[in-house]
Amino acid sequence: MVHTEVYGQRLRDVLSLLESDLRIQVRFTVAPHAFNAGARRSLPAVGGAMLPWEEAVGRRFDLVIAAGSQGVDRLTGPLLRLPHGAGHNKLSRPHDDRDPGAPRTVGGLGRRYLVRGGRVVPRALALAHREELGVLRRHCPEAMPVAQVVGDATYDRIRAALPTRRRIRAALGLRRGQRLLLVSSTWGSGSSFDRLDALLPRLLTELDPEQYRTAVLVHPNVWSGHGDWQVRSWLSPALDRGVALVPPELDWRSLVVAADWVIGDHGSVTLYSTLTNAPILLACFPADDVDPASPGAELARAAPALSPSRPLPEQLAYARAIYRAADYARIARRISSEPGRFGRNTRRLMYRLLGLGEPAYEPALSPLPLPGRLWGSPGDGVAG
Repeated sequence: MVHTEVYGQRLRDVLSLLESDLRIQVRFTVAPHAFNAGARRSLPAVGGAMLPWEEAVGRRFDLVIAAGSQGVDRLTGPLLRLPHGAGHNKLSRPHDDRDPGAPRTVGGLGRRYLVRGGRVVPRALALAHREELGVLRRHCPEAMPVAQVVGDATYDRIRAALPTRRRIRAALGLRRGQRLLLVSSTWGSGSSFDRLDALLPRLLTELDPEQYRTAVLVHPNVWSGHGDWQVRSWLSPALDRGVALVPPELDWRSLVVAADWVIGDHGSVTLYSTLTNAPILLACFPADDVDPASPGAELARAAPALSPSRPLPEQLAYARAIYRAADYARIARRISSEPGRFGRNTRRLMYRLLGLGEPAYEPALSPLPLPGRLWGSPGDGVAG
């Protein structure tokens, strides 16, 4: 059950756990959502396996898998709800439905996300870290019996790809000695996207283009909300001068593995970057929208904030000089308390819900695909 491109990308991670089992037929449907536009782009070429939403609502399924909450109560079958980001760091949006004056809950773990008509909807609620059990207990204690800590697929796939960093950089078109600066933005009014018009010209004028390459990674909700043409149009002055805009169909996780620095905000990409050796600088961080006890808030206390008044080369050098691997590793450990075990745990959970025995082979997540080329042409040199 796919709501948005982000949710679809998350759900694709579990498909390899269901492959080669002739007992299982997988169907896909796109559920109503404000950011539907990119949902189909996130799916594999499913052909006849795609069901129209209204047809899906009229059927019964042996298992429903979703990464969002809208409309999940309309499908018939046991629901497995997966997270769609790096844990649950953000607070619910201020305009979300809740009692007047009630405090904001942690997004995805409050009653409005999990309960319909006084009933907990998911049969199983997958969590990445055992810390989240405490968050769930505070915000929706009635969902505790269905909570299962399984780990995080993106955590596992990024970590598994780290030894292939050199190959990923070569596939992107980076030459030996070039450094990659990844600029990442989540979506919404508190994101760094609204600041790109000021940041990108600085990257172009203050950094040597022969030494630095810049890639901009925009949240899929921005693409869906404004349209592909509009996003490219807004950023076209920088794109015409060599900045690469990561296309939404490219697996963004390879860029995280390849980056030498990450400039980000309170989005999941920034948090996942703690798995690498890239220093992180924060272009913005809306603290009021983030759970102060979350790993995202801890990262905001550890990572330096980008300054508009100091030269960028100086700030990049400073971020590298003060980088403390132990601090970032501690934050990264808060993303998943089941490192390397998402596939094993999630397959076991899915088959339990299906009432089937697991296949007699070790479950494995697919390795990250090599990215398409963003700069240059084949044969330009070997990345380092």
